[in-house]
Amino acid sequence: MNYPAAPWFVRLKPAPRAKMRLYCFPYAGGGVPVFRTWPDGLSASIEVWAAHLPGRGSRSREAPVRHMLPLVQTLVRQLPADSNQRPFAFFGHSLGARVGFEVARSLRRQGKPLPAQLFVSACPAPQLPSGRPIHMLPKAAFLAELQRRNGIPQEVLAHPELLELLLPMLRADFMVIETAVYRREPPLNFPITAFGGIEDPIVSRGALEAWREQTSGPFNMVFFTGDHFFLRTAEDQLLQAINTTAM
Repeated sequence: MNYPAAPWFVRLKPAPRAKMRLYCFPYAGGGVPVFRTWPDGLSASIEVWAAHLPGRGSRSREAPVRHMLPLVQTLVRQLPADSNQRPFAFFGHSLGARVGFEVARSLRRQGKPLPAQLFVSACPAPQLPSGRPIHMLPKAAFLAELQRRNGIPQEVLAHPELLELLLPMLRADFMVIETAVYRREPPLNFPITAFGGIEDPIVSRGALEAWREQTSGPFNMVFFTGDHFFLRTAEDQLLQAINTTAM
């Protein structure tokens, strides 16, 4: 992998013919590997970069971020310096969708170049009331909730010592989304495409459709077979939808 000078974004595969960059923000507990196969599934005209957050992967010794505002402020500062040399788009799944949305609004407030498109995946619209927070639950209840969401791979559950190492990062990620404060601003002026899982027990169709309020441009919804983590089970279809929309 090619690490930029600042390690907050990783280019997964050079794409010399790329006309657009796609910056990807992972779900709670996720990292760069979530998107490792995407360069091969997307058009050669799209170069994939993934947010590389503290507390995971090669940054596992760093303390995870626990609040949305400092996370967004840092990501805005750490976007590659040449980002404005070609069109770019944001994709985020669950927590990552809210992060991508807030990064886009921060860029707008600062008068910086904006993404050409925002892809939000498996995430309720930010203006909706928050659900029951889970980041402070006792360990057993917290793990049970993660399992209900299909959010912990079986190989992790099979290794209690690994799970114990991951718990602080998982709690921190949920704290980011569950304590985030939504502030009303004018809608964004670029397209938003919302992706959802037909069997998602967390995000309803209505909660996804409410993203329509966040753009004055085109809005579209696409649903895939699968639960909250349909990006794993319907990856080919998801990438095809991104190809079609981004191009």
